[in-house]
Amino acid sequence: FNKKNVADSAVLDIPQCTRCDVWREHYTGKQRTKVDLIKSLIYDNAKATVTLDSSALKQLIHLSSGTSTPLRRVSFSVTVNSNQIIKLKHGQIVKYNKILTNDGNGYDVRTGVFTCPVAGTYMFVVDSMSQPGTWLYLKVNKNTVGKMYVSVDHKDNPLIQVSKTVIVKLKAGDHVKVENDGHSGKMYYDMYSGFTGVLLY
Repeated sequence: FNKKNVADSAVLDIPQCTRCDVWREHYTGKQRTKVDLIKSLIYDNAKATVTLDSSALKQLIHLSSGTSTPLRRVSFSVTVNSNQIIKLKHGQIVKYNKILTNDGNGYDVRTGVFTCPVAGTYMFVVDSMSQPGTWLYLKVNKNTVGKMYVSVDHKDNPLIQVSKTVIVKLKAGDHVKVENDGHSGKMYYDMYSGFTGVLLY
């Protein structure tokens, strides 16, 4: 055998018998990954000389240490618990006061605000059964990232179901809320209106 690159990031200088054993094991159908092969060469072959580039070495140290951090679970889903239509003033934050789930405890039922506990990419869904003239804005801090509107062109003042979905990147500590932007707004109760968010990655 001659010196060859293994796993695109290692150069091996191994005694004849050791090399044979390694390659025989590699082709016997055990379906070992490239990283597993390199790790076995490091730990099982005391006479092997292994040269790794910096990125591969960091990856091996990370894998062997077993200290990988699992993705934190963050999600919430809330709705309006009331027995009458909610009347909203201009600039008022909608307080969804019935919690269906609140993993990570980011949503505050007292204020209606979700405070991001961990940075990442999030998906938010807002839905509302409202009467004409209602403007609802989804905001991250002071920035509007989504809008919903029930047109006044609807006659006889009906209840209309509207919904908005957005995907945004958040930093830890960012605030997300649903705010009424019209002069007045109305939202139907009994789980017809809600606010949901989830950390995607």
